Amino acid sequence: MTQLSRRHLLTAAGALAASHLLAGCGFRLRGPQPLAFATIYLGTSENTGLGAQLARQVRTSGSTEVVGDPAQADVRLQILRDTFAREILSLTGAGKVREYQLTREFAFQLVDRDGAVLIPPTLLTAQRDYTFQDERILAKEQEEGLLLADMQNEIVRQLMRRLAAVRK
Repeated sequence: MTQLSRRHLLTAAGALAASHLLAGCGFRLRGPQPLAFATIYLGTSENTGLGAQLARQVRTSGSTEVVGDPAQADVRLQILRDTFAREILSLTGAGKVREYQLTREFAFQLVDRDGAVLIPPTLLTAQRDYTFQDERILAKEQEEGLLLADMQNEIVRQLMRRLAAVRK
C-alpha cells in the first residue's frame, strides 16, 4: 500500500467516525418545533405583520392549526402589550441626534381552554442601535425599517421557542 492511498484511507475512516459520533450524540439541524396543542387562537389579526408572521410560523410547526374563534382553540395567546419606542442615545456637539435606540416590547400569556395559565405573563424585548445622519435621511429611514423587521423576527423566534416548551 502506498503512502498516498494509506493517507486517503485514514482520512475517509476519520470522516466516517466523526459522522457516527455526531449522529450518536443526538445532533440534528434546527427545524420546526412541534407544539403540544392542536389548535391555537393568536389574539392578533393575520393582516398585521406580526400576526401574519406568527401564524406562518405556527403552521410550519406541522402539528398546530391557527383558528379564528377563541372558543374552538385548545390554547389562546393573549397579547398584553406590543410597543415600539425610539430613544435618542447621543447627540453631536451641535445638538443634533447622532444615535438612536429602537426598542420593541411584546408581553403575552398563554391560557388553555379552561382558563388555566400555561405561560404566565412574559415580556419579550428586542433592541437595536443605529447611527443617524441628516445628510442620509432616506437611507437611515430604510435602515430603521430593516431594523424593525429584524426585531419583529427576533420577537417571533423567542415566542415560538416559548410555545414549543409548553407541555400540557
